[in-house]
Amino acid sequence: MRELVSNSEALCEFLKNMIIDTLKLEDITVDDIGNDTPLFREGLGLDSLDALELVVAIEKNFNVIIEDENVGKKAFASIKALADFVQEEYTQED
Repeated sequence: MRELVSNSEALCEFLKNMIIDTLKLEDITVDDIGNDTPLFREGLGLDSLDALELVVAIEKNFNVIIEDENVGKKAFASIKALADFVQEEYTQED
């Protein structure tokens, strides 16, 4: 996982696939999601229930904690913002 987290391009690709798989977005492909596309509202149109599912997926996959709504809003602004958050917070378990 460390190699994935240290490679921004690969991490963004992984996060896009994780979002599509976690939320079962059948009409969206990885190519449809730009790294700077907003994930909520006018972007992918995700909602608060989607946010909760993504928080669980991020915490499970990367062992990072999204502490509160403010952290979540910043982290889920876009794929790039989410990748940056994961890279900053990721710590590999021993």
